[in-house]
Parts: sequence; C-alpha cells; structure tokens
Amino acid sequence: MRFMLAAIAALALAACGQSAPSGSTETPNTTNESSSAPAAPSADDAQSQAAVAALPAPYNAANYQAGRTVFAQCRSCHTITNGGANMVGPNLHGVIDRPIASLQNFNYSPPVHGAHFNWDPEHLDQWISNPQAMLPGTRMGFAGVRDATQRRDVIAYIMVESTR
Repeated sequence: MRFMLAAIAALALAACGQSAPSGSTETPNTTNESSSAPAAPSADDAQSQAAVAALPAPYNAANYQAGRTVFAQCRSCHTITNGGANMVGPNLHGVIDRPIASLQNFNYSPPVHGAHFNWDPEHLDQWISNPQAMLPGTRMGFAGVRDATQRRDVIAYIMVESTR
C-alpha cells in the first residue's frame, strides 16, 4: 500500500514538473521540455506590493497577492474599479474614509443606513470578520473571513486598489 501511495505521489509530482521524492522508484524528468518555473513578478505586482509597504502598520506588512486572492470571494458581489458598477453590493472604489451607506444609487439595508461611521481599516476588519455580528440584520450574506492575516491582506489590497 505504501509503495502504491509513493508511486501515485511520484506520478503526480512528475506531471507538475517536480522531481520524485527521495526513496521513490521513479526517476526525475531531466529533459528540457517546457519548464514550469514560476513566472517572474510583473512590474505591476512589484508596484502594488510597494504601495502596500507604504501603508500604515500593520497593513504595510501585508501580502498584496494574498489579499487579491482573498478578495476573489468579494468579486461575486462587489467591484472595486473607479467607475465600476454596483452589483449585489456597492462598488468599493474609494471606500476608505467614505461614510457608511453614502454611495449614490445603492439601496443599503436599514441597519447599514442606521450606522454612523466612516469606513477605515478597523471598521473594515470588524465588518469582514463577521458582517452580521457588526450590524445585525444587514443584507450582506457573507459568513466572514475568520483568519486575521487574511483580513489584513485583503484590507491592504482594498486600500491600494480602491485608490487607483
């Protein structure tokens, strides 16, 4: 059984262009066919990570790419581009320092209308953690991001992208 698992792992790794683990009977593929080395970061990625580094702590230690990955959960309901459309949720461009429920042409739920604060990283952290706990009765049907590092990364991503 162990041999079978090792063989399957070796085949899976070989299919990904990885060498077989030590102790395996497979020999690594040494031909120089199309290499699957990761692409070098683009200039845009480097600029985006530099923009993150300029943010106040703790957001300056965030990972832009990880934040973009977490934001993929948000894209089903939100846009973040300048002039982007409202969807199920409002456009998030310029959300930092914007008063809650202030975006024109979006129908906010009563609990959101009744709140009085500006969106800052601390409020976003609380909101992204659990919207229903922050404002019970909101229509935002998102369970939340429980991991603090993921929240930090996505907030840094929003801080960078919502100002472009």
